[in-house]
Amino acid sequence: MMAELGLGTYRCRDVTTAARAAIAAGVTVIDTAPVYAHGNAHDQLADLLLKHPGVRISTKAGHMTRRQARAAQQAGLITPKEAARCHCIAPAYLRHRITTNIAEIGRDRLDLLYLHNPEHDAHGDRDRLLKQITQAFTTFEEAAHQDDITGYGIATWSGFTSGAFTTQDIITAAQRAAGSTRTHLQAIQLPVSLIELTSVAKALHGVGPIAEAAEAGLEVWASAPLNGGELANLLTPDLAEFINAGFSHVAAALAVVASTPGITGALLSASTTAHWHEALRAFQGPAIPPTHLQEICRVLRT
Repeated sequence: MMAELGLGTYRCRDVTTAARAAIAAGVTVIDTAPVYAHGNAHDQLADLLLKHPGVRISTKAGHMTRRQARAAQQAGLITPKEAARCHCIAPAYLRHRITTNIAEIGRDRLDLLYLHNPEHDAHGDRDRLLKQITQAFTTFEEAAHQDDITGYGIATWSGFTSGAFTTQDIITAAQRAAGSTRTHLQAIQLPVSLIELTSVAKALHGVGPIAEAAEAGLEVWASAPLNGGELANLLTPDLAEFINAGFSHVAAALAVVASTPGITGALLSASTTAHWHEALRAFQGPAIPPTHLQEICRVLRT
């Protein structure tokens, strides 16, 4: 099964324009969060999503803007400390965020809801963090049974690499939350790119979060596949040619992510149809063979 390319709206200056271009290019997955676009990403997507009910939307709960934090504190949903750091994964706030996300997006339910960087306030206290994740997942399981969400997961920047949690920790938390081995845990999202090659190298050896999540039947979505656009300028012509002859810098960098075993898809911020067609070339062509992918990892990590 080939990896899929979706729109990630984190770095989009104009979310509506980016989403229109992505949909025009045939992209059917959009990832966003209530904190993106200075808190306006959901509103910018709502009208477009009404016209494209087949587009799958994933969003998040955890981080908030200053404005959102003030409102949540005034409503008694978060503490002053949580408002100051603009992050909360406590059940009361998550329930509020689920209801608000649904209203802002304009859908009857959320296709996929990520717990957004739960490691943000861990401070090295792993046991406390895992308890918080289990409590959050309990709220998500309740929401799934109420048909407010279809599935949930974790979107993290450093949770796996810092040792804050493992894939098995996440699965165990979901099973405890559900009181069963049958859960609504659906996906993980983590950075995968030529900069974040450790996860690629581990996946090639059947270990690490990507391989473990895929083995458990979870979707694995790669965020920042171009490392915020930096890789388009960092790749040399020789390196692009070494990765995949005839590919542009962008397509070569994306091809590594698309070819990583266990990856369901990658989330790219692009604003024009031309950019999408260039990126889709990397995802629609033959995968880089594992032996060559290992060689790419070896060369770039030395």
